[in-house]
Formats: sequence, structure tokens, C-alpha cells
Amino acid sequence: MAGGLGTRFWPISRKALPKQFLVFTEGSKTFLQQAYERMALVVPEDNILIVTLKEYKDIVKQQLPHIPDENILLELYNRNTAPSITYAAKEILRRDPEAVMIATPADHIIEDLDEFKATMNCALDYAASHNELVTLGILPTRPDANFGYIQVSGGQNVIKARTPVPVKTFTEKPTKEIAELFIKSGEFLWNSGIFVWQAKVILEEMERYAPGIISLWQHSDDIDKIYTDCPRTSIDYAVMEKTDRATVFPSKFKWADIGTWESLYDNIGNPDRTGNVTNISGKHLFKEDEENIIYCQKEGKLIAIRGLENMIVVDTDDVLMICPRNERKVKEFLSELAMPEYEDYR
Repeated sequence: MAGGLGTRFWPISRKALPKQFLVFTEGSKTFLQQAYERMALVVPEDNILIVTLKEYKDIVKQQLPHIPDENILLELYNRNTAPSITYAAKEILRRDPEAVMIATPADHIIEDLDEFKATMNCALDYAASHNELVTLGILPTRPDANFGYIQVSGGQNVIKARTPVPVKTFTEKPTKEIAELFIKSGEFLWNSGIFVWQAKVILEEMERYAPGIISLWQHSDDIDKIYTDCPRTSIDYAVMEKTDRATVFPSKFKWADIGTWESLYDNIGNPDRTGNVTNISGKHLFKEDEENIIYCQKEGKLIAIRGLENMIVVDTDDVLMICPRNERKVKEFLSELAMPEYEDYR
């Protein structure tokens, strides 16, 4: 799934080139390229489909030049994950009525690829023989309020067994205080947003819990019309929070959903001795600065900053953003971009 707009990474991520097509990590590979290579460890490359917006087709072809056009499913609008997964499941089912599919976002960071491959293969085997909706749950390492949580019955003994277990509850991005209680209880996993299931099973559950979406595909072959009329909703809200078929597979590979500047600091950044995270490898002058995120798109530009603490400084060709490292304030700040006078900078 590579159709997101990445608005919380503004001004680096823009509508014309959102974060899944950008390089944020060492190795000069975009999130999309890393996701593709990761999935090629698990399934044949001919079976990898990219679901993205029509306007991003050329970018996908540029970054993945070997992928055939028929494996790029184009959406007219961003309608979140439920329509994207429905679109992919319909296409996969057309190719193979008995197919098991993996649905994964393109903007994750996953380490320990051997463990990832082994986990995915186990989940595929399980899903092939069970009419269940399998989601991967990540063993949490801290009470992070940026992630969703999955509760299971049985606590740590069940989680450590690393076998599929029924889902008890889903909680989307709790407060920091509630996340701390979740971690202390030992009953919760991070919701990775990676799913494994038979294509026909997810469509059955979509028909049961999201008939308004499924009916659009049943009454039209015009994808543009379908997306014009389709509601915007996530697969978690549409199906996973309602179904009695949800199963979670505890997983221990290192994982992060890189959705905000703060998650970049926590999971990708390599803080210097004063806690600053920056992409600037050339000359820079930081004085009395602590625990800032400092990004500059232009190579060779001297960035000189003194006396900043816990701030985000992002410099692009046409935007300079300076904002406290506070997720609520960042969200409120970026919401102002919806005003017409900022349209050229989105």
C-alpha cells in the first residue's frame, strides 16, 4: 500500500512526492524500495502488487523499473486502507481463487530480515489452512502513544509462545498514560498494520461489515467511479475491530511505523552527543542545541543554530519550518496548511 500522502512529514513529504518515495535511512533506498525488497524475500516478485494513486504511477515505475504495469493498481483518490485492500484482494482473487495475500504499508522500517521472513512464512502457512484474519503484533519495547495496540488473553505466556492467538481488543493510538498501563499489563502488542489472510476470507468479512464498499465493486468495473463513490475508512475500523475471525501472530523482529517526525527521531535518527538528529553530513554549526530534529534538503548549505532545545527545524527550497517537538502542536500547526493560501506549498 503506497498511496498515502505523508502529510505529517511536511515539508519534506509533499503531495507531489510523499514520504514512501523518499530516502530517510542510510543506504539510499526509499521506503517503497525497501518494502519491495523485503517482500521479495517472502513471495515471488511477479506476485507483488503496488496499490497507489494514479498520479504516482511514474514515480513507482522510476523507483521499481522492473515491475510490470499490471502489478500497479491505481487509485483515483486516497480512500485509506479498506478500499486499497479490497481492490488488491479482488485482483488477487481474479488471478488465483485460492490465494493467500499479505497486505503491508510501504513506509515501515523492519530490521532482522531473517526473522521477518520466518515470521511471514509461518503466518502464510497458518492463513492458508485457517479462515481467519491474521495480523502481526509486535512485542512492544516502550509505551509509545504513536502506535495502535492489540490485546490478547493470556498475557506474556501466550505472547512469548509466538503462536496465533485470538484478538481481544484493538486500541488506536492511546494516550501515553494508557500506553504505560498496557505495557505493564503484559497483555498488549503493537498493531503493525501488516495482515495475512486468504483473499476470499477478507472479502467475505468486508461484505459482512463494510457492504457499502463491497457493493461498489459488485456493481461496477469502473475503478475511477468506484473510488469516487467509496467512503474513506481504514481496514481496522471497517473490519478488524468488528470481526470474530481476528487472530494476532506475536512477532519479535524490530519494527517501526514511521509516521511522524517524532517516530523518525525515535527509530531512524542517530542522535549526536547532545541528542540532535540531523541529515546534515557536511559543514554545520550547532551550539548549545539539545534534542532537536534538524533536516535540510539542500546539500552544501551551512546550517547554523544556537540555543534550541526540543525543536524541529526543516529547511527546503521553498519552506522553512521551525516548530516545537510536541506532536499535538505539530498536528495543530500542520492542519493550518488546509487554508487556501498555502495550497502551493502542500
